[in-house]
Amino acid sequence: MDVPQDLISLERAAEEQRARLDGEEFEAQQRAWQEAARAAQAAIADHAKVSGRPAEVIETAVKRAVRQAEEDPAE
Repeated sequence: MDVPQDLISLERAAEEQRARLDGEEFEAQQRAWQEAARAAQAAIADHAKVSGRPAEVIETAVKRAVRQAEEDPAE
């Protein structure tokens, strides 16, 4: 499945926020992560409506694309 770059970017931003969670300023960091995750989920849902594909399929493809990009930073 061809995954739109904007969905990958939103998911990557959510994962980066999640990775920052630690004891210092945890609540603020958690809110930032939750906002980023909601933005990614909303974009996935919108894409699902437009494409006619199930949101779960798109979400899986987006997460896979983010993981692959992390494993191969040359992309």
